[in-house]
Amino acid sequence: MSDTQHSFGKNGLTATVSAHGAELTSLRTTSGQDLLWNAGPAWKRHSPVLFPIVGKPPENTTLNGQPVTLTQHGFARDMTFRWLERTETGCVLELEDTPETWQLFPAAFRLHLIYRMEETGLHVGYVLTNPSEDATLHASLGVHPAFMWPLNPETGRENHRLTFDTNEADHIRRISPDGLLPEAVPSPIHDRLLPLQDSLFEADAIIMLDARSKAVDFTGPDGSGLRVRWDGFKDLGLWTKPGAGFLCIEPWYGYATPVGFTGDFSEKPGLLHLQPGESWEAFWSVEPI
Repeated sequence: MSDTQHSFGKNGLTATVSAHGAELTSLRTTSGQDLLWNAGPAWKRHSPVLFPIVGKPPENTTLNGQPVTLTQHGFARDMTFRWLERTETGCVLELEDTPETWQLFPAAFRLHLIYRMEETGLHVGYVLTNPSEDATLHASLGVHPAFMWPLNPETGRENHRLTFDTNEADHIRRISPDGLLPEAVPSPIHDRLLPLQDSLFEADAIIMLDARSKAVDFTGPDGSGLRVRWDGFKDLGLWTKPGAGFLCIEPWYGYATPVGFTGDFSEKPGLLHLQPGESWEAFWSVEPI
């Protein structure tokens, strides 16, 4: 059994997870259709874990008087997780704080990722625990799966859409050139529908704070596609690079730093605040439809 990756499957789907970043690197049907982006030149990741921040902190950020030196989306996606369990239908991985992480983010944490192939599709669970005896853990966690767009390589990118399970707010957020979160702008989502086109992403990601939906269907011209569900996460990001062959559907707990924020990291809007010994759980799942 490989120390670097683990493959598993059930009911017509197979998945591969890497110990590096606990990243899902492949999701494929038994007919050979890739559902997950292949980390090609346009974006060299598949489905990174965003922790302990979504976005990036402003310059000279501190946490309880100590410097925070996190890069975009934090360090978890570039660290090696430890295998706790590997079976024919899933795996469990763990990342804990180390002297290395304390240099970047001065806080204790324990993060478990639980991959499980169920009857209908892939389920990915997250358990974040604060193991400290006396300090609150202030952090964000987000997911960043990139799905193939077009869904079927034999069709073009046109006539794909997202259908949300409930009506969303009439405004969204974007990302400024310096990576911060400016004021809201009108939403392109109407009557639960978002027809997909590259021009939507010329201003970077679509960000939905306190998203109302807990599921979205990503479908192609023939109506088939993928259903992505989530719970425990509050916010949602949608992103691609115009012209690239993927669409990211990203449930988050947390978001980019708002324009003008200058406080301690613990005061950054959108964070989880876990008391000593407290845990937080969330999941996302994907199934063919």
